[in-house]
Amino acid sequence: MQQGSSRARFRNSEAANGLMLVSPTALYAILLLAAPLATVVVYSLMVDSKVGASAGFTLQNYVEVWTGKIYQAIMLRSLMVSFLVTLITVLLAYPVAYFVSFHVPPAKKSLWLFLITIPFWTSYLIRVFLWKVILGYNGVINSGLMSLGVIDEPLTVINYSVGSMVATLAHAYAPFAILPIFVSLEKIDRSFLEAGQDLGESKLMTFWRVTLPLSMPGVIAAVLIVFIPTIGDYVTPDLIGGGKIPMIANMIEGKMLKQNDKAVGSAIAVTAMLIVAIVSIIFLLLNKRFLKGQK
Repeated sequence: MQQGSSRARFRNSEAANGLMLVSPTALYAILLLAAPLATVVVYSLMVDSKVGASAGFTLQNYVEVWTGKIYQAIMLRSLMVSFLVTLITVLLAYPVAYFVSFHVPPAKKSLWLFLITIPFWTSYLIRVFLWKVILGYNGVINSGLMSLGVIDEPLTVINYSVGSMVATLAHAYAPFAILPIFVSLEKIDRSFLEAGQDLGESKLMTFWRVTLPLSMPGVIAAVLIVFIPTIGDYVTPDLIGGGKIPMIANMIEGKMLKQNDKAVGSAIAVTAMLIVAIVSIIFLLLNKRFLKGQK
């Protein structure tokens, strides 16, 4: 009798109503995220993905990925490109977000945010192609410099290089960095800044000691938003790099589709996800530290 009444109370409780609301979303997330991820993990442990699970399971695929020189080189290149893109993007995005937050009148801030999101109106692929036109061997930059007589022949440094990939990715992900930093700056109580200046601090020192620390959660959010997708970018290395400077996503595609080696390809994918997860956890811990420091 008591069990029946307790079940009835649970069904009528807020917890039960919350579970009913969350359950469809949770099942949807499991089907779309957990199931494919589990499939990749299973493939990465197979002896031969062509035969299937009947061939048995092994860790040899991970040993090959972690010890292979080519895999290490491409993973390090992917991390280097992602860190460079993240650093450049955040450094360029912060002044824009600061200007919009502190110097643009409140009535016009929505217009500025609208202008910042304009790049999202076009396809990511089109934006990458535009950079290829700008940086190409016969592109806008080379043609302009040659017409001005600055150079006699097209520059090859800006074409099919790591620098061109970094520039393209930094432009593509700039809005993703500006918006979280702007939100973080908007949450800062302006009275803190006034108090700092009343105590004799210069504007520069007030920014360094008050504004920057208080906006760090937005900066760390921008770092994660930019870093995570850039390390797995496939289109930019293929188009801007000309396929000569592959990143980890290009190697996964080659293993999965061209070589039909789903086991090693899955092991590369899982390894990349683990590295991204470790880096993300480090930044989240930094964010927690800044939030604790603000309290």
